[in-house]
Amino acid sequence: MSLALPAPFQTRMQTQLGEAYPAFTDALNQPSPTSIRVNRAKMPLPTSLPQVPWTETGFYLTVRPSFTLDPMFHGGAYYVQEASSMFLEQALKQSVDLSEPLAVLDLCGAPGGKSTHIASLLSEESLLVANEVIKPRANILAENIQKWGSGNVVVTNNDPSHIGALTGFFDVMVVDAPCSGEGMFRKDPDAVNEWSEANVKLCSERQRRILMDVWDALKPGGVLIYSTCTYNLEENEENLAWLAKQQDAESISLQLQPDWGITETELEGMHGYRFYPHRTQGEGFFLAAVRKTGGEEARAYRKSKRPFLVSASKQEKGLVQDWLKEPQNWELVKHKETLRALPQAWMLELEQLYENLRVVYGGIEVAEVMKNNAKPLPALALSQHVSEDAFPRAEVDLATALKFLHREDVVLENSANGWVLVQFNGVALGWGKKLQNRVNNHYPKEWRIRMSLDEALKPENVQGLFTLGSF
Repeated sequence: MSLALPAPFQTRMQTQLGEAYPAFTDALNQPSPTSIRVNRAKMPLPTSLPQVPWTETGFYLTVRPSFTLDPMFHGGAYYVQEASSMFLEQALKQSVDLSEPLAVLDLCGAPGGKSTHIASLLSEESLLVANEVIKPRANILAENIQKWGSGNVVVTNNDPSHIGALTGFFDVMVVDAPCSGEGMFRKDPDAVNEWSEANVKLCSERQRRILMDVWDALKPGGVLIYSTCTYNLEENEENLAWLAKQQDAESISLQLQPDWGITETELEGMHGYRFYPHRTQGEGFFLAAVRKTGGEEARAYRKSKRPFLVSASKQEKGLVQDWLKEPQNWELVKHKETLRALPQAWMLELEQLYENLRVVYGGIEVAEVMKNNAKPLPALALSQHVSEDAFPRAEVDLATALKFLHREDVVLENSANGWVLVQFNGVALGWGKKLQNRVNNHYPKEWRIRMSLDEALKPENVQGLFTLGSF
């Protein structure tokens, strides 16, 4: 059955695409491509999958498997992400020096596709603030950040105007703005039903407000990367031309390969990059990069007399001192019973963030400390920075890994008593605590697989389950 597109949308797209319009509607009636982006810190790149051409770590799958039943997905070894949006990699690589220590904002971060991508591209000396204005979505973002395991990321839950008050704080801001969702029509039929010309206008106005609210937080000379998953000019090129009239902003041109099939546009000197499903293997998407050519420098920050971030005691640090690689790079702070590792080089800026924003999650939650005892936390298990030698590891098979992720009892026969890092295909999943003949499963309740595993774990079905590690 063909997709029933709203009549005003059809009229506009016929004007916008001309002779290519039939190819566009044909593409909308094809299945959406499935693509994933690999976490190179946790696994090697697959060798037998077709690559998403504008990113080093993106790959297409021929079918959409049940990702819920792949332990490597839960371990943060890859992220399921729409291919077009991975073009963010080119915008970052071509507009900033990623080897430098950068302060980067992902303003509309949930559920975490772009945030985890940015985290992989930045140097370890950089800091990423991944923000989400809606609280439940901010919690999902924090979960995905923990699973990715970078460590130099702070997740916040703030309105853009709160972040805009941090004058000149960021070298780079990524604004993947809430939009009318035209590029998601074939993937999400509800987006078709919710579409209206009035909503396009509403989205455009909201996007302009967001850009103005957050603009002051970008340093002079800093880069704004703006994107939407929609086709119309009002939410894309016209917003950029408007921004250039309001603020000191100049367009950044990006180099494209002809075989990528990306459409370059230009309006009043502002360049944009469009993805149409009949020309690229992905959904509808728009991206543009601009440089801030004026504005205020960051104001001097004075640390408050009662700091938000309180260093852990020498005794508390001693409990976990061997748990992280390169412990000298981390500052251990304590809040209530939780010990958190934060990037040492950014402590002054982090103090400012914690003082001014609602921080949902930051750095690496290392341990819960009670009396003279430290209990390792899930984020440490999934971190790229957990020391190789700090804990024994138990490599488990697929059926055991799924039971562990379902929060069932599992057997770890060859492990010594105490904390054990449960892993599948070399990818850490979480903590088990071995006590003589049993293992306490410490996988977080809120992260557990909720679907029944009875059918999946039948011997005849286990062999057919998708795991990325087999590619």
